[in-house]
Amino acid sequence: MSEDLTYEQALDKLDEQLKLLEDGNLSLEDALKAVDASRVYLKICNERLEAARKKIDVRAESEPSE
Repeated sequence: MSEDLTYEQALDKLDEQLKLLEDGNLSLEDALKAVDASRVYLKICNERLEAARKKIDVRAESEPSE
């Protein structure tokens, strides 16, 4: 489910969770759920960025040097 999100989708979901936490209107249980969800979305964002970095590195290495 969440693993299929794009970087932008995961970032939007992360932002939503952080806004809920910042508002301070959550019960302790809901705040903990929001923190857990935030960690999942942050992990997805990091994975997508790392994959993009690897693609950039591969392309840079495959280009002939002048």
